[in-house]
Amino acid sequence: MRRKINAGKILDTAVTYVILLAVAFVFFFPCLWLILASFSKSGSIYSFDGFFPAQYSTASFVKLFTDTTMYNYPKWFMNTLLIAAGSCLLGTFLTILTAYTMSRFQFKMRKPMMKTTMVLGMFPSFMGMTVVYLLMTQFGLINHLGGLILIYASGAPMGYLTQKGFFDTIPKSIDEAAKIDGATNFQIFTKINLPLSKPIIVYTALTSFTWPWSDFILPKLLLKEKNLYTVAVGLMSLDETEFARFAAGSVFIAVPIVILYFCLVKNMVNGISEGAVKG
Repeated sequence: MRRKINAGKILDTAVTYVILLAVAFVFFFPCLWLILASFSKSGSIYSFDGFFPAQYSTASFVKLFTDTTMYNYPKWFMNTLLIAAGSCLLGTFLTILTAYTMSRFQFKMRKPMMKTTMVLGMFPSFMGMTVVYLLMTQFGLINHLGGLILIYASGAPMGYLTQKGFFDTIPKSIDEAAKIDGATNFQIFTKINLPLSKPIIVYTALTSFTWPWSDFILPKLLLKEKNLYTVAVGLMSLDETEFARFAAGSVFIAVPIVILYFCLVKNMVNGISEGAVKG
């Protein structure tokens, strides 16, 4: 009987691992193919030997940073970094303030505002692109990197519910004790709750950074000058004969996100799990 049970467990484990490996391969193969394509010597996708390049070279990476006459990748990279960093700082600040206010304070329109936010979050963001474009035109923010930062940062607080759930897990008795000792609401927030909220702050900062870092639709809509392109828009403007350069740029733009992820993944997971305890 035990042998049958052990054989069943071994078979179940083996099937599970086979399925997981198959799923992992499905997701990993496109990444592997893109990395190998970035080392294509010819630079064109039409010279590939089947799925993979016929010859390999690092010339596409060198060309990516040195040949900037038509395709200024370093400039696009810095534009993207500026937008992502600015959106990260301002968006994190606004999201944490919104979540803390909704979690810690009771006011008349609190629940209607939460319900409205949840309903609006069900609609895809691109539905408002026409309105966004008209507003940016009226304010003269077309072809301005600052306009993109404002849009990303102002939209970030709409996703405050995870952060609110995290603040809900911090006992309110701590706040009450601090008030008895004479602390103000601002002091309670900055000196007590913020130090306890490192995981959710890291999670918020990382998500606020990754969204503008990889976004294509908004930069394409609002940035018309080639010198102001982000990496996503700039790479899409490359000629089809420059596929190796496109692949090299795609691989390189992923490096900062991968580094940030591995450095902050522990805090990010803690922030998600603790923020999901309460809604």
